[in-house]
Amino acid sequence: MSLLVKKTENELKILITEALGKAVAAGELPAEPVPAFNVEIPQDRQNGDYSSNAAFACAKAFRTAPRVIAGAIEKYIELDGSYFSECTVAGAGFINFRLSEKYYADILLDINDKREKYGTSDYGKGKKINVEFVSANPTGPMHMGNARGGALGDCLASVLEMAGYDVEREFYVNDAGNQIEKFGLSLDIRYQQLFKGEEAIELPEDSYHGEDITERAKEFADLHGDSYLEKSEDERRRALVAYAMPENIKSMEQNLTKYRIEYDTWFRESELHKGAIDEVIGILTENGKTYEKDGALWYKNIEVQTEILKAQGKSDDFIEKLELKDDVLIRQNGNPTYFAADIAYHKNKLETRGFDKAIDIWGADHHGHVARLKGALSAIGIDPDRLDVVLMQLVRLTRNGEVVRMSKRTGKAITLVDLLEDIPIDAVRFLFNMREPGSQMEFDLDLAVEQSSQNPVYYCQYANARICSILKKLESEGVSFRDCTREELCRLTEPEEKELIRHLASLTDEILAAAQNYDSARITRYAVTLATLFHKYYNACRIGVDDEALMQARVYLCRCVRSVMVNILSAFKITTPESM
Repeated sequence: MSLLVKKTENELKILITEALGKAVAAGELPAEPVPAFNVEIPQDRQNGDYSSNAAFACAKAFRTAPRVIAGAIEKYIELDGSYFSECTVAGAGFINFRLSEKYYADILLDINDKREKYGTSDYGKGKKINVEFVSANPTGPMHMGNARGGALGDCLASVLEMAGYDVEREFYVNDAGNQIEKFGLSLDIRYQQLFKGEEAIELPEDSYHGEDITERAKEFADLHGDSYLEKSEDERRRALVAYAMPENIKSMEQNLTKYRIEYDTWFRESELHKGAIDEVIGILTENGKTYEKDGALWYKNIEVQTEILKAQGKSDDFIEKLELKDDVLIRQNGNPTYFAADIAYHKNKLETRGFDKAIDIWGADHHGHVARLKGALSAIGIDPDRLDVVLMQLVRLTRNGEVVRMSKRTGKAITLVDLLEDIPIDAVRFLFNMREPGSQMEFDLDLAVEQSSQNPVYYCQYANARICSILKKLESEGVSFRDCTREELCRLTEPEEKELIRHLASLTDEILAAAQNYDSARITRYAVTLATLFHKYYNACRIGVDDEALMQARVYLCRCVRSVMVNILSAFKITTPESM
């Protein structure tokens, strides 16, 4: 929470404790230690802005009815000079408090003082976090899962930065292993087909059949002609991959840059094949977690997972129903599996590079991989709690209420590139962050391009543009804006003004909750609510009133709302036009 909100809550606890002390001194309550009690913001503010359970918490220790204790607190509490204007008792001993105008004024002064830093905190204490997301296979175009993962990962990284963490964005390039062999085979056959015809050599069913493979083969042929037909299969495939892989990665980087995602690190899996995988295999073997079978080296996943689950108190029946299986680390041909590389990759992040935490954004279809990877980290001596995996559900694109699977332009499955060409990037980034990662999501293509209050990102941007319009109109009428005193801001007493300021005050808490839960959707929802409350305020309270001090106070509030809205949208790399 913001320092001011925290200060307010601490102040209320002190005021209540002092009131209890005065009641004890007056002989109205017994001289007993005051137990711990809570102060909180109630869901329904009808009875007050804060409430406390102090009377109920003290009832047993004081051997006194809560209503009597609450009455004593109400009688002796001193609110003068505090952020509270009123204390009332309700029911069996509920104590409610109203915030004073001074509190609302100081929130606005705090926003104006902190400006772009408002809402941020040092909660993370600078701990190093690696957020790895998208990491699409470089053998083909990026799909809708990558589109959602890109927006979620990038905005989560921004939320963590606002919460005081030192964040690094990372893309893991799978440029080694079986998929690269399949990539080379697919390119090779398409290359040969260019000269021999498709009937001469058939592309296997389990190869890559996308148009992008054919295009890369044509590009290679334009450079080298048919000269590589005379080369050995191994040399030809290595040359094709050496050409196509960098081109694909460059294309990915360009498309993600267009999506406003800038990675700090592009980490290549091939780097792990220079000794890191062998090191991990050696540790697992030394720790007795591997065995040989059928010419392959296996990881004892069943044994490791069983030990972990039993330590958690799980029954044998529960464990049996999981149908755990061991995993291959080194294949019969001597090549390491993706799983072996993944263990080495996370060891590199958490141990070699020293990140305090690694966060991976994965598709929900990878849920079965989470436990075994965490178990493997434990087996090599790394705390598995240092890895968190955010599982992301699939996206369904809809238009006119119907599911859309094919691009009108290409007639093929819609890719990230297609989406960014058809839909404003602001809308894509915002809408993909409107739901928590674990929820199924429908992306309404019609809504994303609609310029109305039904489109959440347009609605938020319009609130900012409306404020700019208000300020420009007043300036055209000769009004000069100035800072306001606390006394002037205390004149913002309308219910819509207070409701809006209370929402502004909650930003830091929302950012912390979003960071703790890895749920950046809390911030987009916060922005939508902020826009709603501002439009409500604008409709209820005239800004350009004749009373100069009140007009300046209302302008000050408008500028604070704009500052917070710009902070949020800019953090999510969403534009804030001044006119719409």
